[in-house]
Amino acid sequence: MEIIKNYDKLEKLINKNNIIVDCYTNWCGPCKLFAPIFEQCEKLHENICFCKIDADASRALAKKLGVMSVPTIILFKGGKEVKRQLGFMDEETLNKFIEQ
Repeated sequence: MEIIKNYDKLEKLINKNNIIVDCYTNWCGPCKLFAPIFEQCEKLHENICFCKIDADASRALAKKLGVMSVPTIILFKGGKEVKRQLGFMDEETLNKFIEQ
């Protein structure tokens, strides 16, 4: 799993892969609960690039993506954002989010 720190890197990944991004902060309780679920789902979806963005450490990137709260999960397919979810998700909900 890659930590993305700037938009250029993110843009390269978006244009090459289907990608899911977890925008989080280290102080966020729901983010801490979600992290192992996100990591577990990465093992089940090998066709999707899983990445994380620390919204505190990369404020400009989070702002460019329109992240207003954490966790925010964004799914990109074919170079475009296809859906976004705010808040904690359990593993079943995250898998449905990815597969639909």
